[in-house]
Amino acid sequence: MSLPCCEDQTMRTLMIDVCDLETTKARMLAALESSEPSAPVLSFPSEEQLFTVLTARRWTLLRALTGAGPVGVRELARRVGRDVKGVHTDTQALVKAGVIDKLPDGKLHFPYDAVHLELEFKAVA
Repeated sequence: MSLPCCEDQTMRTLMIDVCDLETTKARMLAALESSEPSAPVLSFPSEEQLFTVLTARRWTLLRALTGAGPVGVRELARRVGRDVKGVHTDTQALVKAGVIDKLPDGKLHFPYDAVHLELEFKAVA
């Protein structure tokens, strides 16, 4: 029996979602109390903040960094066909938001092989 792509144990998948602070706290507490490793999650408090941090151009950078290992800003700019200054500005925002890591040698690292974005809308009561 094969696993769906999001459940493949050999892949490190980052789940990105929108949830309130109480839900985030409950997840953290459950992870601390569990003996099982928890899946990495990046939560935003609102759709507006998610789309402010993860703009279309920044999604392109994440896609290029996914599974790529450490990459320099110039190399990343070359891979996505953008100017170095713009890529530098966008990667600084992603580092500041905790989405990607900046290594001591200055290279950028996104330690995931996949990203799962989860958004849910419900009817207003």
